[in-house]
Amino acid sequence: MCTAANYTAEDHYFGRNLDLEYSYHEAVTVTPRNFPFEFRNVPAQNTHHALIGMATVADDYPLYYDATNEKGLSMAGLNFPGNADYKPASEDGTNIASFEFIPWVLGQFETVAEVRDALADVRIVDTAFSAEFPPSPLHWIISDRTESISVESVAEGLKVHDNPIQVLTNNPTFDIQLFNINNYMNLSIDPPEPHFSKEIDFDVYSRGLGAVGLPGDLSSMSRFVKAAFT
Repeated sequence: MCTAANYTAEDHYFGRNLDLEYSYHEAVTVTPRNFPFEFRNVPAQNTHHALIGMATVADDYPLYYDATNEKGLSMAGLNFPGNADYKPASEDGTNIASFEFIPWVLGQFETVAEVRDALADVRIVDTAFSAEFPPSPLHWIISDRTESISVESVAEGLKVHDNPIQVLTNNPTFDIQLFNINNYMNLSIDPPEPHFSKEIDFDVYSRGLGAVGLPGDLSSMSRFVKAAFT
């Protein structure tokens, strides 16, 4: 049960939770600018932006769950089982393994606009880090202080969605999550006006009545709506 959100007001905040019933001994991990990032199918980054985030370090390689670079570009990978579809490596395009995606992006880019352009020929490939760490089914939110995108490698190919909600949870795919927001357009931060009946004298008996109908369960679709509304 993961939820990520990007808040852009006077200050800029990016964060996510990681609710798993098991641990890979993840910890806050800093990668300095001169740490060599080796990639399986593209040239290494011997110098890059510094990163900080949550990672499991295996064989001296940080497997990032999420991270922010020194320029304020942030990225998180969230569980996406049943929908994530990684491709075999190809001679065409830029082949990036799922475990490399966060350092590949955050190591070299400063803004979402730069990332969006670079993703035009990217293929997320099914290469495992090791036998102990097979590819995890993920999709990603990438954010700076002005905008966010969601990136999903699905059966049809790599989908890059503008994310005006600046929220990501888990299944279903982002386009369905975004369409589902239409079902909650009646929610408001303001007290409701009565439409039920003209014959009944309604009492606004509590604060927050404009949010009646906001889902309260823990499903990924409900968490998406709650995070978007709040």
